[in-house]
Amino acid sequence: MKPDLSVHHHFPFSIEKVWTALTDSKTLSKWIWSNDFEPVIGHTFQFRAEPNDWWDGIVNCKVLEIEEPYKLSYTWHSAEEETIIVWRLEEQADGSTTLTLDQSGFSEETKVTKGAIQGAVYSWTEFCRKLETLLVTKNEQNGEKYE
Repeated sequence: MKPDLSVHHHFPFSIEKVWTALTDSKTLSKWIWSNDFEPVIGHTFQFRAEPNDWWDGIVNCKVLEIEEPYKLSYTWHSAEEETIIVWRLEEQADGSTTLTLDQSGFSEETKVTKGAIQGAVYSWTEFCRKLETLLVTKNEQNGEKYE
């Protein structure tokens, strides 16, 4: 099945560092939202953000698949929409990592709503930028340098 959206991001970091950022609850809270994630198939968890007029700020999830350190998948149920998130990590020859996020299962109504999918792509792209900033900061604090 073709995903409804795909976001690709290249990180000048090892696959292990990116994997940890995807699977460590404390780290996830620094670039997505607070959560009670555990990397265990079948684990149900929530992401929690500030609620607003049109959203309660809660995303209910369930871990579907883990192939450490290459693939992580979970449901994403928010605002009456349940989709599937799939993170894929690919280690490059230079030690960097390419991260791909696919999200599928949006309702037909959402797919035809002007700006809905583009808004999701924008949000995931921003999350990936926050992740990169977080990893750069952690490396600088540890005295590591990436070129």
